[in-house]
Amino acid sequence: MKKTLFIILAGLFIVLLSACKTENTAIEKLRDLEFTVVEDVDLSDELKSMIEEKKAQPFKMSYANGEYLYIVVGYGEQKTGGFSIQVNELYETENAVYIDTTLLGPSKEDMVSNALTYPYVVVKTEFVDKNVVFN
Repeated sequence: MKKTLFIILAGLFIVLLSACKTENTAIEKLRDLEFTVVEDVDLSDELKSMIEEKKAQPFKMSYANGEYLYIVVGYGEQKTGGFSIQVNELYETENAVYIDTTLLGPSKEDMVSNALTYPYVVVKTEFVDKNVVFN
């Protein structure tokens, strides 16, 4: 009886193991996207207005006009000036566009204003009709 039970359990175990499927969930980069950092004077009034509404808090958004894709990352209110934003990566995968940015603060030696600032970056790239994922 124990032998039969053991064989049945071993058979079920093998069936369960063979039914398990491993899936590769790694993100496969198709290509890096070329981009330009856009200055405020070159933004549309609509995009400027959207940024103005959100800039006090950290935010992430994308905006497309059919010709270009604009990706905006804001870091919210900062107590001083001297901040900059580095774009580490911008690339396309099968399902999305990925962007990774870093807020860089002023060094101790930098002379900075003591006024509130709202650092953000606007990146312009070719139009890609995919979701944007912010890393």
